[in-house]
Amino acid sequence: MVTARGEEVDRLVGFELGADDFVTKPFSVRELLLRVRAVLRRGAPGEPDAIRERLGPVRIDEVAHRAYVAGREIELTALEFKLLATLMARAGRLQTRETLLRDVWQLNGEPQTRTVDTHVKRLREKLGEGRDLIETVRGAGYRMTDPED
Repeated sequence: MVTARGEEVDRLVGFELGADDFVTKPFSVRELLLRVRAVLRRGAPGEPDAIRERLGPVRIDEVAHRAYVAGREIELTALEFKLLATLMARAGRLQTRETLLRDVWQLNGEPQTRTVDTHVKRLREKLGEGRDLIETVRGAGYRMTDPED
């Protein structure tokens, strides 16, 4: 909410009406942008990711919690499986490290960690001929590509 009314009662009413944040005039554009980014980082409810069972040679069975490459089962840890399922469900879309930390590891904020990179490296090793489906977007994150696109 952006407003000239900055009294406590005005802020309380704004929050009661559903505002996520409250900025009073005068404000800087930089502050407004940073507040908008903070709200967006929290994640907005949207339509859930579509479960995608197959991508190139990679197939997952979410109910049985199993993964296959070219018809052969591969052994994944619970986090590797969740990472793979998340990347497959969002194929073609960039997934930042922060997004993956939030959605796979349930970590909020922007911790300085190489956890995502380490797990992606291990997952690629286990995917064998499917390793190239996970693309690194330098300085941004990862994207799983569909070989049919």
